[in-house]
Order: sequence, then structure tokens, then C-alpha cells
Amino acid sequence: MEKAKILEQLIKEQGYSLKAFAEKCGLPYTTLYGILKNGVGRASVDNVIQICQTLGITVEELEEMATGEKQKCEPSYDDVERLIARNGKQMSKEQKLRLIQLLSEIIE
Repeated sequence: MEKAKILEQLIKEQGYSLKAFAEKCGLPYTTLYGILKNGVGRASVDNVIQICQTLGITVEELEEMATGEKQKCEPSYDDVERLIARNGKQMSKEQKLRLIQLLSEIIE
């Protein structure tokens, strides 16, 4: 699968609109849209890294998904912890409460 299509799919799977995800990444919407429509190969390395980091994947994992060498597995505890540590301050109070609720349901 094409890398741009994979990124678009991952963005949608995480529940973002392209506009909201561009804002979260700190990229202009037009830049993100251009990358997804014209392909990752024409994008700056910094922009691709930023998109991947915001999605919680590495550029290497994106490559693996595109070549089919290795399937993306469920995120590990370390992955989840890293995402929360990196993005926790940007989360709304409602998002934090929802996360706490989901975690408490696992314990029961």
C-alpha cells in the first residue's frame, strides 16, 4: 500500500479529521493535504517524521507497513505510555477523564 494512503488511514483510525490532525502536528492543513494527495516521497523528511511521531509510529514502521514486510501490531504498553506522556498536556479534561474511565474498565 502507498505510504500516503497508510498515513491517511491511520489518521482516520485515530478519529481525526485532516484539519484537526494537521493542527495537532503543527503543520498547515495544505501541507498535510498535499503530502497525502501527492505522496510522501515529495514531502520534507521533517514533515514525514512529525506526522509519524504524532501517529505514534516510526518512519521505519511506516516503511514496513508500505512494503508489507511486517504488519503493524497493537501498540505496546511503552507505546501507549509514550503517546500519553507526549500528548497528555494537549488533551482536554474530557479526553483525560475518558482515558481514565477506559483504564478503570480494564481493571474491573
